[in-house]
Amino acid sequence: HIQVMLRNAAAKFVGLSGAAALRQTVSSVTPRAASFTAFLNRRWMAYTPDRMWNVYLSGEIHSDWRELIAEGVSSKQLPVDLSSPNTSHEDSDDCGAIILGDEDKRPNYDNKGARMNALRTKTLLEEADIVVVRFGDKYRQWNAAFEAGYASAINKPLIILHPPALEHPLKEVNAFASVVCEEPEQVVQTLEYVITGRLPPPRTPGFTPMVDRLKAK
Repeated sequence: HIQVMLRNAAAKFVGLSGAAALRQTVSSVTPRAASFTAFLNRRWMAYTPDRMWNVYLSGEIHSDWRELIAEGVSSKQLPVDLSSPNTSHEDSDDCGAIILGDEDKRPNYDNKGARMNALRTKTLLEEADIVVVRFGDKYRQWNAAFEAGYASAINKPLIILHPPALEHPLKEVNAFASVVCEEPEQVVQTLEYVITGRLPPPRTPGFTPMVDRLKAK
């Protein structure tokens, strides 16, 4: 019965689109829908359906964390365009010498490659809406730390991703982040919430929402 009423009411608002039509339709059916309309207002304020979000994935290249984030973004059909530095260690080392000519001295060899790689990283970082920086526990990721600092300097929102064991050595980096995650899944869930307003099940068993905590006082 409610579905029929909604369809009939919706016919009057065919000239509207998206959230506006849905809110008008629900409100027209019954005054009791006012609370539901308020819910729709909140949900659609959170959702940005026409925006493509550029998310830059910086950091270690020795695990499949980028693939896990890409799979999560795809499975949730999020409007996200992922980018990253060149993740081939060999190519990023050799690109300058291969394209511009070999160098006998290591500093010159490295300098050519670093400057060439910077064309990509600086461009993508500056175009990003959100920067995710992953620190692993195997190697010292100087590039990741530099890109986290660069992103912070140009006021890019930061999501830092690292295992719990790195909490202390990365405390200064974490202090500049909007969100600090331990697993790629949490990065995907953060993106989903920021973009759509949808939340996953609570991570902590027995979680009590704040509204219930306040009622208990």
